[in-house]
Amino acid sequence: MKNDTVFILLAGGKSERMGTAKGLLPYHNSYWILEQIDRIATASLTEIYIGLGYNHEEYLNKIAWLTDAQLNFVLCKNVKVRVVTCQNPELGSFSTLQTVLQQIPKNKSVLINPIDVPILNTAELQTIIKTHNQIVLPNFEGKNGHPIKLHADFWNPLLLLNPADKNSRLDLEIKKMNPSEITRIAVTDSSILKNLNTPNDWIEFLRA
Repeated sequence: MKNDTVFILLAGGKSERMGTAKGLLPYHNSYWILEQIDRIATASLTEIYIGLGYNHEEYLNKIAWLTDAQLNFVLCKNVKVRVVTCQNPELGSFSTLQTVLQQIPKNKSVLINPIDVPILNTAELQTIIKTHNQIVLPNFEGKNGHPIKLHADFWNPLLLLNPADKNSRLDLEIKKMNPSEITRIAVTDSSILKNLNTPNDWIEFLRA
């Protein structure tokens, strides 16, 4: 059966606390954003959309093929990658998410993950992909994390929200849903809860 889910990797933040673009942190002689793509590519997904905002020029300068991916899908690790740049990143991550969603076919489900949350292991990622509900959340020891899977019926109305409104937030929209429309998948991978926001966070992650 053809996979109807695409992946959204959000990398549009200012990364002030980290001091540098998080996706461009060095990782095993590469960049962290390329490692994240590698991890996503181990699952059955065929398309990844990268949402850039702040630091987008630095991303394009350091990873040349991302420039081409702004116009057309570029094949990387057997998945097609597309880059979408938010013109108003100062409005926050929801604005970047909306900008990416505008480019996605309206019948697709989406998996959303911030660049600073490591992609979880392949087996549990695959379980999330295969689970169907309006919202699917991975849960580690009672705490929800990323990636979050959204059905098309849920995310299409998000495009109508005003990104300048402080209440336009994905977490608030999820809270409005009937509990029966939300599936929580118990996972063993604690990476779903990580937020690599500071140099110390990054150092501890590398050590682990």
